[in-house]
Order: sequence, then structure tokens, then C-alpha cells
Amino acid sequence: MSKRRNAGGRTPNGASSIYQDKHGKWHGRVSMGVQDDGRADRRHVESWDRKIVTDKVRALERARDDGNVTKPGVRWTVGEWVEHWLNHISKATTGGNGWDAYYYATKHIVRHVGAHRLTNLLPDHLERMYSRMQDSGSSAATAHQVHRTIRTALNEAVKRGYLTKNPALIAKPPRLDEEEIEPLNRAEITKLFATALEGRNAARWVVAIALGLRQGEALGLRWRDVDFEEGTLTVAVQRPRPKWQHGYAGSCGHKHAGHCPRRVNKRKGTAQPKSKAGRRTIGLPQPMIDQLKLHEIEQSIEREKAGDHWEDGGWLFTSETGQPLNHRTDQVRWKKLLTAAGVRDARLHDARHTAATVLLELGVPDRAAMQIMGWSNAVLAQRYQHVTGHVLGRVATQVGTHLWEPARTDK
Repeated sequence: MSKRRNAGGRTPNGASSIYQDKHGKWHGRVSMGVQDDGRADRRHVESWDRKIVTDKVRALERARDDGNVTKPGVRWTVGEWVEHWLNHISKATTGGNGWDAYYYATKHIVRHVGAHRLTNLLPDHLERMYSRMQDSGSSAATAHQVHRTIRTALNEAVKRGYLTKNPALIAKPPRLDEEEIEPLNRAEITKLFATALEGRNAARWVVAIALGLRQGEALGLRWRDVDFEEGTLTVAVQRPRPKWQHGYAGSCGHKHAGHCPRRVNKRKGTAQPKSKAGRRTIGLPQPMIDQLKLHEIEQSIEREKAGDHWEDGGWLFTSETGQPLNHRTDQVRWKKLLTAAGVRDARLHDARHTAATVLLELGVPDRAAMQIMGWSNAVLAQRYQHVTGHVLGRVATQVGTHLWEPARTDK
């Protein structure tokens, strides 16, 4: 660092300088590199105290030498950045429920730390935010969602040069006790299959438990996705949960848009699966092929009975008049099925855990399991495949066979 003289010599191009103006105020200028438009990026600091300017100049030099340089002229607040990221960056890459989760998490971020300058945000600020959220009644899971959201938003700020380090990578969210999922066992599955056969769309629950399709994937199936000759089913699209908005210009008297008589779905009826791995073809066991053929016959009878009221969209699972199944109705019918079968309460998504665990019990190779379940990452197996007594028993038998010789029988 060099000092620019008030008279006489000049500092070399690119060198830092400290000087005092005619009013006695101290200034510092540091060359940080080149801006996007090709002009020199030269930062300016000032103070009536020379030591403060000196310290600021040295800090800028260290940041430059360490490669931690933010873009010039950008002074985002945290609130401004996360809302910009939400509406202009994440919207292009995230859809459906994922974007909705970001949206609600952003409200907490703006409320608690939105006024901070982006470059001044500290891990301590985030940790105090998580504590205040819980003190106000938010769950640890909600705080975790906020943590994941701010971490993702700030990672993008670092990539774009608006921030040098992401404080959310250091901040510690509250402890989250994960609930252990207990997949359905063989006896429960048998009861469910038997009870499902007594009602409509029995194949819907066979697909859920045997193939582990996500709800949106199952409801998005069409008959063209089933190949009886090859014995396969192709997951090509999914039906995302609807996002309703009020259909009246004024008030309809209902707070929630989903209750509005003229509600309008803001989302498309179908969407691409969450990842490339989600678009997949699955081999069908023969009992399922037989069940789907029976389902085809039953639907043909319903179509004939409905007559002109039938809305033919080619859906695999429909209402009595051919409309695709509603997510909420589908969920309610699952709960009723559990009660009718005398099976313990379980989430519909637990059927996916059950299917993944069955693959583990059968010793299906990881690569094949990923194809069937539509996983893009093998790490997901740790979340969905649960070590059951059947798996432990098989391992125990293998260890015993490997370590101990068979007992000899004396003649």
C-alpha cells in the first residue's frame, strides 16, 4: 500500500492510495481488478480518522489477494436478495411444492433478518432467527426449512459475486429428531390388497405399495403408459398438487382459495417428473398385470354406465365419470382403506417406503432399485429402505454359513 502525496509524485497505476482532502477528511482507494464492462474496479473508503481508512484499505487488499471480492456497486439487503432470488432465479429451476416451500420460508427470512446488509449477515444472526421462530411457535422442522432456503439463496449470491462467504454454511439450525418410518409388513400388505379388491380402483393401491410410485406419478398415469405385451409401465408425467386462486373479482366469502366455488388452478394439470431419473420404465410382476387388466374391464363398465357424462382423458385411475383423481380425495380414500382393512395408520407416502424396503429384503441391486424407485441419488436409499427383521435374519444366516462349518453327523 502506498500513500498519495498532496503535491508532487503520484502512485503507480493499480496501487492503493490514502490521501487527505482540503477539508481534512481521509480517503482510500484500492484497485480490486476489472469490472464486467472492462473498466477498472477501484473501491473507495473514507473517514475523518486516518487509522480507520488505513484499516479499511488493508481489509480490501486482503480480500482482493484472497480472491474474496464482491461485485462493485451492489448493496443488497438480505430481504432484497432472497426475494430477487425467489422470484427471478429459483422460479426458473424450481416448481410446484418446492417453490411454495421456498416462498413461505422467505417470509420468515425477510421478517427476522431482511434488514441486514447481505455482506454483513453473520451466522449468529441466523441462529438467533431460528430461536425466535421456535419461541414464536414454529416447529424445528420449519426452522430447518428456513435454514435450507437461506443456505440455497446465499449459495447463489456467492456464485454471482454478491457475497464472498455463505454464513448459512456455518450457522447451526436446531436439532431435528427424525421420526423413524415403519414400513408396512407382509401381513398388512395382504390385508390392504384384499380389502382394496372390494372397492373401486383397487389397482391404485397395488401400484402404490408394489411399485412405490409417488402420488403425483400414480395419478398422472394414462393407459398409454401401460404395455401389456412387454409387461412394463412407464412414468412419463406427474400430476402436481393444485394451487388454487379465487375465481371471483370480489369476495366469495371463503378465506382459502381452495374453498372458492369458482376456484382456478394456477398450475398446469401435468408436469415433468422432478428429475431425469423420475422418467422411467418399470417391469410389472404378473399379478399386477392381471390386476391392471381387471381394472381396465371395470373402467370400461363405468364408461358405458356414465355415457355422455364420461370425460375421456385416458387416465388410468379416474372418478366415476372419467376425471383424473383429486389429490385430497385420493388421500382420504387411502385412510379409509387402512381403517377398513384394520391396518395401523400410515401416510400414503409410507407406501413408497414399503416398496423400497421390499426391494432391500429381496436383495435387489442398488442400480436396479434406483431405476424402479426413480432415484437420482443412491443416498436416497438410506431414507427409504429400512432394515427389517427379515433383512437382519437373512444377514445372520449368511454370516453363520460363512463363519461356521456345517455340523457333522456321525454315522
